[in-house]
Amino acid sequence: MRIRTAALGAGVAAVLCVPLAISVAAGASNNVLISRGRPVVASSAEQGATAARATDASTVTRWASATGPGTQWLRVDLGAVKRIERVSLRWGAAHARTYRVQSSVDGANWTSLYATTSGNGGTDDLKRLNGTGRFVRVLATQRASSAGGYSLGDVRVYGPASQALPAAAPATGSAASGLEDSRKKEAALKLVSSAENSTLSWRNSYGYIEDIGDGRGYTAGIAGFCSGTSDMLEVVLTYTARKPANGLARYLPALRTVDGSDSHAGLDPGFPAAWRAAAKDPVFQKVQEDARDAMYFIPAVRLARLDGLRALGQFAYFDAAVMHGVSGLRGIRAAAMRSARTPAQGGDEPAFLNAFLNARVAEMRTEEAHSDTSRVDTAQRRFLGGSNLDLAAPLSWSVYGDAYRIAN
Repeated sequence: MRIRTAALGAGVAAVLCVPLAISVAAGASNNVLISRGRPVVASSAEQGATAARATDASTVTRWASATGPGTQWLRVDLGAVKRIERVSLRWGAAHARTYRVQSSVDGANWTSLYATTSGNGGTDDLKRLNGTGRFVRVLATQRASSAGGYSLGDVRVYGPASQALPAAAPATGSAASGLEDSRKKEAALKLVSSAENSTLSWRNSYGYIEDIGDGRGYTAGIAGFCSGTSDMLEVVLTYTARKPANGLARYLPALRTVDGSDSHAGLDPGFPAAWRAAAKDPVFQKVQEDARDAMYFIPAVRLARLDGLRALGQFAYFDAAVMHGVSGLRGIRAAAMRSARTPAQGGDEPAFLNAFLNARVAEMRTEEAHSDTSRVDTAQRRFLGGSNLDLAAPLSWSVYGDAYRIAN
C-alpha cells in the first residue's frame, strides 16, 4: 500500500479523525463506564505512575510513560468483547500531539477508532466511535514537547451496559463463499498487487522499499508498511521477537523516533539495504504476510461480513483498507451508508457497493497521489457491472493502463 490513511490537508501525514458508523441496538446507552478498575498495562511507566492509575477512581493519580521520544502505549482489558461507543482521555502536561485510540478482539490485531496529529492536551472526549473489542489501546506516537514522555490522568471507556459480543460476526447470505476461500483470497491479493506493484506476483514485493514522497517516510513490503505510520515498526518488532538476531533489529530505536513523521533520521543510509536483505528470509516473509492479514485483510473482511457483503464487497473493503487504513475504510463506509443501506440492513447489495465505490473515489481524489482511480473504475466497477458479486473467475481488469487476467 502506498497511502495508508486519509489525509485532511495538504502535507499532513497519517491524519485520521473520522466517526464510524456501526449500528447499535435502539435504546442502548453509550454512557455506561466499562473500564473502571479493569486490568491495564503499558509499554513503560515512571515509578509510582503505573498504568493502573489511569483507570482508578482518583482524579489526581496518573500514568506516566518513560521519558523520551517515540511510541508508547496504554492498554485496557474490558474482560470480554464489547461495543465501544466513547472514550474520554484526560491528558497530563506531557501529552501526545499524535496518537490513536484503537480496539482489538485478541490484543494482537488492532483497529484504529480515532487518530489525530494535532492533539493539544486537556480532555479529549471522543464520541460516536462505534468500535468493537475486548481491548482498548491509546497509542501515542509523537510528543507535544521536546522533553518528557506521555501522561494520562484518566482513560475512560464507555459502551452499552456491559453487553458482551461474539468475537466475530457470523456469515450472512453468501458470505460463507467469500475471501476466506483460499483461491478467492489469492485472487484478492493479486488484484491489490496489480494496483500497488503493477504485477500479479505479490510475493516478489517482500523487498520493495522506497520513499514515494507522500509524507509517510519509507514505504516497504507486500502491503506498503510505512515508517511514519507505526505498521513498519510493528513488522520489525514482530520479526525481532521471532528472530532476535536479524539485520533490522538495530534500527528499532530509529523507527520509534521517526514514527508519526516522514523523517529518515537514524535509518539512512543502511536501512533500505537491510530491509531488502531481510526480505530473503522466509521468517521475515511470513511476518509480512501475517501483518498484512492482521492489520488489513482480517478486519476488512470481518466488517464486510458484518454488512452482509459477498466476495466482491469483501475485496472492495480490503483494497480500501490497504490504501487508506482500516479507519479510512470505516470513514468511506460511513459516507456510503449515508446514501445506501447495507445488505445486513435490508438494502440492495449492488446499490450499496456502488455507493461505497463512489465514496472511495471521492476520498482518493482528495490526495494527488491517488487522483488516478482506475483501480476502482476499471477493476471493481467492472466486476460490479457484470454482477460478479462472488468474484468468480475468470477475472479481467486494467489498472493504470495495464491489463490483467486471472483465468481460474
